Amino acid sequence: MLIESSGYILMQIPSNMVINRISRPSLYISVAMLLWGAISTLSGNVHNFGGMVAIRFCIGFVEAAFLPGALLILSKWYTRRELTTRNAILFCGNLISNAFSSLVGAGVLSNMEGTLGHRAWRWLYWIEGAATMFIAILAAFVLPDLPHNTRGFTEEERQVAVLRMTEDVGEADEDSAEQSPYAGLIMAVKDVKIYIMMITFTAYVVGLSFNAFFPTLTGTLGFAHIPTLLMSAPPWAFSCLVSLINAWHADRTEERFWHIVGPILFGLVGFIISMSTEIVAARYVALFLQASAYAGFIVFYSWISSSFPRPPAKRAVAIAMINAFSQLGNIAGSYVWNLPENGYRKSYGIVTAMFGVTIAGCYIFKRFLMNLNKKIDAGESAWDVHGDVAEQTARTEGVTIEEGTKLQRGFRYLV
Repeated sequence: MLIESSGYILMQIPSNMVINRISRPSLYISVAMLLWGAISTLSGNVHNFGGMVAIRFCIGFVEAAFLPGALLILSKWYTRRELTTRNAILFCGNLISNAFSSLVGAGVLSNMEGTLGHRAWRWLYWIEGAATMFIAILAAFVLPDLPHNTRGFTEEERQVAVLRMTEDVGEADEDSAEQSPYAGLIMAVKDVKIYIMMITFTAYVVGLSFNAFFPTLTGTLGFAHIPTLLMSAPPWAFSCLVSLINAWHADRTEERFWHIVGPILFGLVGFIISMSTEIVAARYVALFLQASAYAGFIVFYSWISSSFPRPPAKRAVAIAMINAFSQLGNIAGSYVWNLPENGYRKSYGIVTAMFGVTIAGCYIFKRFLMNLNKKIDAGESAWDVHGDVAEQTARTEGVTIEEGTKLQRGFRYLV
């Protein structure tokens, strides 16, 4: 976990800065996925510890392009009142993979041991890596680029796509030519909001660290290995459904705080049940509640994007910075679940505390945004507007530059 996370953390900010500046992010992400699959396939060929360490580091390095990049691209296509649902659809792929990876693992490990003279675990890497490479090749032809240049749209449709994003916050979603390539990084580092979200999100990731140990936790129910893998799937299918409903409602109501805290509270109930009873049925229901806590995690990602709306260079770095820092939570989580006594009761106590920190952090961030909204109500600008961006905003809206500059006054942070 530490080795893979190291590569993952190092590459996220540079990768998102690149994605924000290129015109064909679809190809960039597709190539990263192809490399990701190819390196993952090589995991089935290693014969020593050093080789596996090198491969895990490289996997993290190329994997870093995908999630922050996908979140950034979605934020360029969908308004703040549409984004959470689209992020939920993206993350449902991850949740479903949690479900089906257990099923695939059960099938491969129970039926392919010794096939063509190879161990079953090697076949598992080869099969999953090959599937990733196949999908990556398809993605190069399917993924969109940016609203102003994507393929398959008429010129009028592209103009509408650009106009939607401009009207969402009152400014064109473009970086100023007056700024350096590192301006977004500098602005992000100076913004206090990022550090509040970094700490809060990391606590959330520690709280959700049971994800990597889910088959192990399911194993505490006392069933055999293959039934345990099969029983690990339904909670993630349930989590996917809950996440879609929660995200849809968050967009419809334009609310963020309670749509994050609500699922966390359900997860807390699951933790408490797991700590307090040995009844198998109750502990299995608790796993469903724990998995449903991911619904708030998805809303949190949308909260990041909507809280750093302009310029896109700053948003790109903000998404990557917060996500990269949160990977420290995954590293810490690998140690949290190294306490198997009494059905991992101590581990459940730690993640319960981390969910408490997350709720407190979300409340602090909500109050911070509410204060910023009050300042905007009083006439302050949400961010500095550069002349060339103001001109582009005016052209898109069909108004004068002065009128275009005033459009930003209608912006308010979503809380």
